[in-house]
Amino acid sequence: MFSLTQSWYLVLAAMIFAIGATGLLIRKNPLVQFMCVELMLNAVNLTFVAFSKMLNDVGGQAVVFFVLVVAAAEVVVGLGIILAIMRRSEDADTDDISLMRG
Repeated sequence: MFSLTQSWYLVLAAMIFAIGATGLLIRKNPLVQFMCVELMLNAVNLTFVAFSKMLNDVGGQAVVFFVLVVAAAEVVVGLGIILAIMRRSEDADTDDISLMRG
């Protein structure tokens, strides 16, 4: 039957990364931008896992584990900052970061 090779996973990761990068550059909502960054991180994780499988090495999967741990910490801090901005005004965009000063 049809088998998926590593190149299919790399193409999928490139498409997911492109969607995340496009959303990050186009959208002004900080929450949507934050989700796009997470999407890009997951695309990179998929690339690490694909190369790890291709090379029969566990190193890529170990890197993915540490990236997920750092991403979880980023979510906690980043979401707190974004919610603090969104509480000040409902229609906040990335230009309103200066509201956090002072």
